[in-house]
Amino acid sequence: MPFARLATATTPTCHIGLGLAAVGRPGYINLGRDEDLGENRSVETLHTRTHELLDAAYAQGVRYFDAARSYGRSEEFLADWLKKRTDVDDIVIGSKWGYTYTADWTTDADKHEVKDHSLAAYERQLAESEALLGDRLDLYQIHSVTPESPALTDKELHARLAEAARGGLTVGFSTSGPAQADAIRAALAVEVDGEPLFRTVQSTYNALETSAGPALAEAHDAGLTVIVKEGMANGRLAAGNAPEALRTVAEETGQGPDAVALAVVLRQPWAGVVLSGAATTPHLVSNLHAPAVDLTEAHMARLSTLAESPHTYWAQRGELPWH
Repeated sequence: MPFARLATATTPTCHIGLGLAAVGRPGYINLGRDEDLGENRSVETLHTRTHELLDAAYAQGVRYFDAARSYGRSEEFLADWLKKRTDVDDIVIGSKWGYTYTADWTTDADKHEVKDHSLAAYERQLAESEALLGDRLDLYQIHSVTPESPALTDKELHARLAEAARGGLTVGFSTSGPAQADAIRAALAVEVDGEPLFRTVQSTYNALETSAGPALAEAHDAGLTVIVKEGMANGRLAAGNAPEALRTVAEETGQGPDAVALAVVLRQPWAGVVLSGAATTPHLVSNLHAPAVDLTEAHMARLSTLAESPHTYWAQRGELPWH
């Protein structure tokens, strides 16, 4: 598996990855986006911003980079960076299929992305991803699997995914919604010719949404690499919005609320890679202080009081506007 490359990395930040959802398109649901990006969100501007973040992340030890077909031009921006940085050969590149970007580089589209987990969508989007990333694509994930997703039961799709895996592509899935744990356990049961199909899982887990934790531990024990997304809860755990308990612990540890929020995730023994979704270099640098946060058991107990029910968390996430 390509994630074996990360096992040889020795930097404190090797377990932090950079997700490109916030910079691959002009609109997203993260809080504070107007301040982070301003009004100029042209393709050229975000292309430059993405390369600055990739350069900064790589220089500070980040070795996993995460894109998706629905993240606007994230794959294109990443591919251009890889062509420019021919010296970079020790990283892992992941992307996702299952959503199509439909906002046409606007922030006020009626629909920003359309979900489709069919075999036809997989074949079309894999061709698009490979056209951009070529053999640099290490991991291809089904985007936002839920318990009712046809991707969990489509045997023909499973066969094609297994074929790609035999060709060297690592096959994974991501989850979203209040029933993440059910989706994870259903995916763990998917086999082709008696062998588990999926080798990675990417799920939302943070101080506010912890419901997937036990299922992610099961996935880890089954040999999957666990990637954690939305560790900052789409900005709800960032400095300007952090709840009081998080701000207090941040003050006591001498780090920012964002670093503490990511440190909570890094403390989980099953967490293989924790994504930063930073849209600015200063925010990325602050995020990368997470491994240095010294959280005591008392800190963790205090922060555990922030957890919401998954239905409450996902209902609030669903109300976040696209900025």
